[in-house]
Amino acid sequence: MSDLIVVGFDSMEEADRVLLKLNSLSKEYLVDLEDAVVVVRDGEGKVHLKQGLNLTAVGATSGLLSGSLWGGLVGLLFLNPLAGFAIGGALGAGAGALSGSLTDYGIDDDFIKSLGSTIPNSSSALFILVRKVQPEKVLAEFSGLRGRVLKTSLSPEQEQKLQAALSDVQTPSPQAGTF
Repeated sequence: MSDLIVVGFDSMEEADRVLLKLNSLSKEYLVDLEDAVVVVRDGEGKVHLKQGLNLTAVGATSGLLSGSLWGGLVGLLFLNPLAGFAIGGALGAGAGALSGSLTDYGIDDDFIKSLGSTIPNSSSALFILVRKVQPEKVLAEFSGLRGRVLKTSLSPEQEQKLQAALSDVQTPSPQAGTF
């Protein structure tokens, strides 16, 4: 089961920096992100979403590949596989891009926008959906970040450990817990 964590930051750039760091930790297999979204609220109060996964591009790529394959096979039936390959690829990419843009994967966009509208102007928030994590190693990387936990599906103990790491406050931890 995945855990939702929303952390707010005072600057508009901080959430982007944290997401870049999480992506590098993901390459080291310390955290497995299912979805990530950066929300920035500009000085005028307008909310901007930056999706961590571009579903339109993913859909277009998969549509191009499958459309080219099927187009080539159908083209073989009509003795013109190159035309079938090209037409099938173009149609597949278009259909894939359309389906990718209409798909809402991971964290609900309406929830993100509603919570994003509550953060102060000229600030940002990071919404992450985490599948797995190595809590001690990941929390050590983000020590003293000066973020605030806005919403989470973590247990109260896990949430307290996360907030303590973000605010650089040392809390006693007699037992090793999970994040």
